[in-house]
Amino acid sequence: MPAKIISLPPAGFELPAPVTAPPVETRAGNVSTPTGRWHKPKGEKTTPPLPEVVPTAEKAKEAVVRDKKKKKLVHEVEEEATDKKVVKKKAPFRKKEIVEGVDLYTESPRMRKAGKRGGKAAKALPVLQKPLLTTPKAIKRRIKVDDTIAVSELAKRMGVKASEIIIKLMKMGVMATLNQIIDYDTAVLVATEFSFEVERAAFEEDTLLKIEEEDPEKRIGRPPVVTIMGHVDHGKTSLLDVIRKTRVTEGEAGGITQHIGAYHVATDRGQIVFLDTPGHEAFTAMRSRGASITDLVILVVAADDGVMPQTLEAINHSKVANVPIIVAINKIDKPGADPERVQRELADAGLVSEEWGGDTIFVRVSAKANIGIDTLLEMVLLQAEVMELKADPDRPAFGHVVEAKLDVGRGPVATVLVQQGTLRAGDAVVCGVHYGKVRALLDDRGVQVEFAGPSMPVEVIGLSGVPMAGDELVALADEKDARQVSLHRVQKQRSKELGKTSRLSLDKLFEQMKDGLVKDLNIILKADVHGSIEALGDSLVKLSNDEVNINIVHSATGAITESDVSLATVSDAIIIGFNVRPSAKVQALAAEEHVDMRFYNIIYNVIKDVKDAIVGMMKSTFEERILGRAEVRNIFHVPKVGVIAGAYVTDGKIQRGKQIRLLRDGVVAFDGKIAGLRRYKDDVKEVVSGYECGVSVENFNDIKLGDIIECYYMEELKPEVE
Repeated sequence: MPAKIISLPPAGFELPAPVTAPPVETRAGNVSTPTGRWHKPKGEKTTPPLPEVVPTAEKAKEAVVRDKKKKKLVHEVEEEATDKKVVKKKAPFRKKEIVEGVDLYTESPRMRKAGKRGGKAAKALPVLQKPLLTTPKAIKRRIKVDDTIAVSELAKRMGVKASEIIIKLMKMGVMATLNQIIDYDTAVLVATEFSFEVERAAFEEDTLLKIEEEDPEKRIGRPPVVTIMGHVDHGKTSLLDVIRKTRVTEGEAGGITQHIGAYHVATDRGQIVFLDTPGHEAFTAMRSRGASITDLVILVVAADDGVMPQTLEAINHSKVANVPIIVAINKIDKPGADPERVQRELADAGLVSEEWGGDTIFVRVSAKANIGIDTLLEMVLLQAEVMELKADPDRPAFGHVVEAKLDVGRGPVATVLVQQGTLRAGDAVVCGVHYGKVRALLDDRGVQVEFAGPSMPVEVIGLSGVPMAGDELVALADEKDARQVSLHRVQKQRSKELGKTSRLSLDKLFEQMKDGLVKDLNIILKADVHGSIEALGDSLVKLSNDEVNINIVHSATGAITESDVSLATVSDAIIIGFNVRPSAKVQALAAEEHVDMRFYNIIYNVIKDVKDAIVGMMKSTFEERILGRAEVRNIFHVPKVGVIAGAYVTDGKIQRGKQIRLLRDGVVAFDGKIAGLRRYKDDVKEVVSGYECGVSVENFNDIKLGDIIECYYMEELKPEVE
């Protein structure tokens, strides 16, 4: 811009005098004069003006905005006053453009219009791009799977729709739903279809358990673990009773051992740990478990009874476990005892005595007369010295559960045989799927102890649940680690159980429809200890046959509860209590729901009653029994009665009310009942061979000479369970 030029006045020029301005009225009625002084008008009372304050920048802006608004309002009022027809028009509302589809990726019409107008360019919209399908990195295409996994979980880990996985499974011939459990191999095949690699998830269980190898220098001698095995009523518990100087058999129902007992015996020659296993055939699993955790087996055979089936079974268990056997021939003081016969029978079974050139130790004892007990203990300790049994007591405790039960006052109680290390009160342990902190340790006599070394049986109190007999017990450094291991095992067990759910196939359905005879006998089994449950369950399931299928719906230790009755109501099952009893409230609920509850303390009675129940559910068979035959030799027509056959009984007898079969030339002409039987004028019940009689057949009159009347009945044959 050109610069402004300011000209000065010429010399001698004088400015005119200033014009005096009239007074201006200001706020509050004050009047300002040219001199700048304020004065009050006459006759008015006014206050002096406030000192003028210089406004700040923000207040100055507010004043400008406020002034503009006032002028705007005044301008609108003047327009309405001058011309009422003039109305202020508001700016039209501009709708926003909806951009979708292909327009997202092109220039908008508004932008093109603004460009043509040459006006202010509209703000350019961001150009969106289509999402690109990227392939995950190799490390992200690798997933970890346990032994089993659900289809939904596999889809979630791979980021694939579950329906696509189900389609792949159907192509592979596996019909699976969203929550179906598939095994590891199937998961590998499915993941390969989606370019994923599967690794078996290795939980840190081995790291947490820290099962270290033994240090040979720290190993010291330990007592031998001896299992007493043999046939029922051969004197196993009585022999152990003499050794322990107690009376164990007096507390057993019927004088039969129903549980596994672990006892620690201190002798003059050393310490021995005894495991007493039941001898009944139902306790096969318990005996095999006793043989698997033992160092030596004492096979008790009665001298008056000889080798029995359970004796041979005990020998087989011992051989499978590779455990040495010492034979104790018991009851040698009884009349009719023949130890030589026992040795011959055992030699046939593979146990040859040292007297006969074998390697098996035979000891003749009598538990009742206390004969040969010291010799037996001496042989046990001698055999233990030969085996050189040693263990490390300084390592974390490791053992097996011999027996477990649910005590009302103490909670879950497990009889544990410590095999390695030392178990102390306060140790954090994991036992099977359960964990806990050892609150107390009790020996076989019920005395509380502070610790248990190798080969020591103790009762452990403090577990979170009742473990399975035979579970491993491992001591850990922290209870938190034990809880993690327990949680992992619970999830693993649950996955296995879900994987075992078998669906009904067409073949099974066809077989059931074809037979039409399959019936189910559902049983809820409650017992005081887990060993009895295992034994009873095995025995009852073996009673199943082609017509009746026995299902153990639920089995647990402890008293019968209301939930058991509710489960029995839903599943139509019977409740069997072994050494347990329900409360009065539970009995009332069972009576109200019509649930059958049976209580036993001897296993023989349980098996017998279940056999009877099975027989009752099985259908009877009928066989035909011929009573006699008669030949028609004359025919009489009686009004209002019909045809009467005069017959001669050739063999057997003819009975009134029985079934008859009319044979004509060897062909059955009629099959029905005898309506009446007379001899002369008297009604009789039966006519034997060699006599004549009159026979009227019910609803049949076409009787001819020479016909044969065959009298028979159907005999019911009730089924039997072996």
